[in-house]
Amino acid sequence: MMEQHYLELGMRMRLRRRELHLTQKELAALCHVSANHISAVESAKEKPSLDMLILLCDALRTTPDFLLLGSIHAKTNSLSNLADKLRLCSPQDIALASEFIELLITRNSKAWNRENYI
Repeated sequence: MMEQHYLELGMRMRLRRRELHLTQKELAALCHVSANHISAVESAKEKPSLDMLILLCDALRTTPDFLLLGSIHAKTNSLSNLADKLRLCSPQDIALASEFIELLITRNSKAWNRENYI
């Protein structure tokens, strides 16, 4: 059962690395380890240390909750969850999300004004 957790961690690590278009070699350089070590962790042949997990989270711009549990937050707080999801986005995606939020605020403000005759 415990081995399954390491397989899942490796799978999520590989998924996030690919989302960021990083090779194992590039991720290894960011974490100051060998590409072989990254490969071994991704395939659950080696277990990452706590220090390595922190380096991976920084390099992959994700949280330990995602790598370990498969979710951004073990207990979901919607604002914290949204903030964590935004941390996973590129600067361009964050700008787009910000524009979308402004649109929602404007739309909701206009609807509130109509409903309350202001």
